[in-house]
Amino acid sequence: MTMTTAANAPATGVWEISIYEAIGGRAALTAAVDNFYGRLLADPELALFFPGGVGVRHRAYVVTILGEALGGPERYRGPAVTSAHRGLGIGDAHFDRAAAHLAVTLSELGVSRHLADHIVATVAGLRPAVVTA
Repeated sequence: MTMTTAANAPATGVWEISIYEAIGGRAALTAAVDNFYGRLLADPELALFFPGGVGVRHRAYVVTILGEALGGPERYRGPAVTSAHRGLGIGDAHFDRAAAHLAVTLSELGVSRHLADHIVATVAGLRPAVVTA
């Protein structure tokens, strides 16, 4: 699935849409999350954090939390991110490696560099909740 990027503002005024809308909404986020986890599971250093794979519920949580963070109508009601990652031993290097996979995922799906950088920066805000080592 190819994600869309924000259209140009109309000549008559300012037109603003959320990043969620600009990339194509829930369907685009779902495609991105699926691609992203495919990359994480193929990465020998990161796959260790997912010994049983990544289930549908986990992916749905990630789509929802990202959807909310990117200005969509999503409202995350899952487990606290901090408690979900506690004790996993995720370090800064792991987080950085996952962020690089996210950037490649977004690029592959056609998200403009400007939007992708913003999305990666938004996700970087989760570092204190995810990094436990």
